Amino acid sequence: MSKYNWNYPTTMWVGENRIADLGSACKQLNIKSPLLVTDSGLAKTQMVLNILEKLKNEGFKVSIFSKVVGNPTGTNVKEGVEIYNKDSCDGVIAFGGGSGLDVGKAVAFMSGQTLSIWDFEDVGDNWTKANHDKISPIIAVPTTAGTGSETGRASVILNEETGVKNIIFHPKFLPSIVILDPALTIGLPPKITAATGMDALAHNLEAFCAPGFHPMADGIALEGMRMINQWLLKAVKDGSNIEARMNMLTAASMGSTAFQKGLGAIHSLSHPVNAVNNIHHGLSNAIFMPYVLTFNKDVIEEKIIKICKYLELQNQSFDAFIQWVLELRQKLDMPHKLSDVIKKEDFDIERLSKMALDDPSTSSNPKKMTVNDMKTLYEHSMSGKLF
Repeated sequence: MSKYNWNYPTTMWVGENRIADLGSACKQLNIKSPLLVTDSGLAKTQMVLNILEKLKNEGFKVSIFSKVVGNPTGTNVKEGVEIYNKDSCDGVIAFGGGSGLDVGKAVAFMSGQTLSIWDFEDVGDNWTKANHDKISPIIAVPTTAGTGSETGRASVILNEETGVKNIIFHPKFLPSIVILDPALTIGLPPKITAATGMDALAHNLEAFCAPGFHPMADGIALEGMRMINQWLLKAVKDGSNIEARMNMLTAASMGSTAFQKGLGAIHSLSHPVNAVNNIHHGLSNAIFMPYVLTFNKDVIEEKIIKICKYLELQNQSFDAFIQWVLELRQKLDMPHKLSDVIKKEDFDIERLSKMALDDPSTSSNPKKMTVNDMKTLYEHSMSGKLF
């Protein structure tokens, strides 16, 4: 497999076994004492143990923080910062799925700040409050092909006091070097491969449908969707297919690059159930996708037809695209209804609907939304009724 160095939106080292270049990435950023941030499951794997040993043999003083949970919390970030400062670290290696990457980026950001992390929520110009010179360098190494957090300028962190997932933003959240190594994703189970792949699809899809003029984001999103259409099922059916893994990693990074244009109600509806009901983000995005698309139909139909043409679907219409989504989910053995993963008695629709309306992704949904719209979408996703 050929190796490439990409520089959009940041420096990206791409190819099989590029993890061997992690030490070189540290040296390039003048990191001598990195903190590797990951989750407890990955921390115990031979893959991570090998990485730590190699870095130590290359002369690096390496620390590790591995208490990251599936829907990462402010406590995760606080504890990571404590270890970072106690061990006098000078850079972060964010390693893992979206959770590990988001916490790692937030630790690097918060390591030198005096304000609370919630003061930097992605609202207005909150990011300008940060001490720009106290943000540590970040190397991102994704082990799943979904969130694309490695090319994002934000982290999604759960505020345990409010029960709300907050988007924390700063331009320097963007890692300085990203290593995309498909070999690191080989052991990913089919269900997680499917869910993270649908997350990547949601990012590319909502970015393309978001209002506004951003041809670069649109072009990236279209190609990202084409790659997912071509490679997701192959990656799920044969997890050792290195070409499928590489293409899915790339499509995930493309989704995050594209959604600087905006997201939409798929994510607005997802974030509350991720926070309150602890549902996997990619899974909830997959469930909400056809309901939100149908709700937005009258303002996105032309764009959806463009997607159909680019994907070379046999029938190029809005309804055909909805059918493509439904069939893809079915082939991936994913549920059609939210009630398949959340019990009705655990579903506080009033609270969730208000949280969804207040979510930052709502502002870039193609149609303006009310709390009743959110409630209706939740009701339909629970019952399985498309509009």
